[in-house]
Amino acid sequence: MEQVKKSYYEANPVKQYCLDHSTPQHPVQRKLIQETLEMKGIDVNMMGAPEIVSLNALFIKNMGAKKVIDVGVFTGASSLAAALALPKDGKVLALDVNDDFSRRAEKYWEEAGVRDKIELVLAPATETLQKKLDTAGEAGSYDFAFIDADKPSYDSYYELCLKLLRPGGMIAFDNTLYKGRVLKEDVVYLENGEVDINTESFKVLNKKIREDTRVTAVMMNIGDGLTLVVKN
Repeated sequence: MEQVKKSYYEANPVKQYCLDHSTPQHPVQRKLIQETLEMKGIDVNMMGAPEIVSLNALFIKNMGAKKVIDVGVFTGASSLAAALALPKDGKVLALDVNDDFSRRAEKYWEEAGVRDKIELVLAPATETLQKKLDTAGEAGSYDFAFIDADKPSYDSYYELCLKLLRPGGMIAFDNTLYKGRVLKEDVVYLENGEVDINTESFKVLNKKIREDTRVTAVMMNIGDGLTLVVKN
């Protein structure tokens, strides 16, 4: 089975060449990556790959975006990249449920001078997104969304973000190739015999996006798989 991996997961001269010949990341971004990779006892692969968050930032800049949704903060890499790409009056709605990781993220945002651009909400993302629709009246007002959180909930995040997005706005989904496991046609099982819910969720989502006439989509073999959709 073919494997796809984030650039920090293992040495890859081609990926490294691409990174070395792209605009360098902010010093705080590089510090965040290094310190996150040194953390013990957690899955550091939850961190967005530098090639992914840099591509997000490129789209955000090119779109002239001012409002961004970041579903899944972890140590703050994707929110930081978005905030650095936004103008002074831009805002990132950063959603997570883990207070410990988010406090670490806030340290990097402060150090990079973009803390005032980021609205951090510690609550289930579906609840926060629904509130933005129901009580804040923000439907159709966001320019860009990045989804990189619990995999079985991606479809719920998709539907809510799509409502919050303006026509022509973009959603980026991370991990959509999920280590190459989505290529297996049969049901994928974990070593303990349980169904691999993450892989099976991505299979369903990937098919849905391909057939969804509300968006124009492209899937790419970058990082652990990246799917981009533009709201029609």
